[in-house]
Amino acid sequence: MAASALSAIPVPAGASSGFRLSKEHFALAVPVALAAAAGGFLVGLYVSGRTCKKGRVNTFVSKDSPKVVHSFDMEDIGTKAVYCRCWRSKKFPYCDGAHAKHNEETGDNVGPLIIKKKDA
Repeated sequence: MAASALSAIPVPAGASSGFRLSKEHFALAVPVALAAAAGGFLVGLYVSGRTCKKGRVNTFVSKDSPKVVHSFDMEDIGTKAVYCRCWRSKKFPYCDGAHAKHNEETGDNVGPLIIKKKDA
C-alpha cells in the first residue's frame, strides 16, 4: 500500500521539466503544510517559553537574594553619585559605563541615575 501511494506522487522527469501537482494532490498538500507550520509554531512557542526568561534584566547581581535593595544616606554620597540602571555594571550599584555596550547590543537607551547636591 505504501509503494502504491508513493508511485502516485508526480516526480519530474528531469531537471528541465517543471514540477506539477494535480488539484487533488495540491488540495491534500495545503492542509498538511498548514498543520505542519502551525505545529512548528506551537512547538517553538513552547520551547522558547521554557528556555527564555522574558523580562529579566538582572543577570548576575545578588542572584541568591529574593530582592536586590540598596540604601544610602545622603551624607555618605558626598557631592555626586552615579548609580547603575542597566544591571550590567561590574561595580553595581554604581555605574561603570556598562550601559553603553548594553545599549549598542540591544538598541536600548538606558543610562545611569545621577544624584548630586545642589550648590549652596
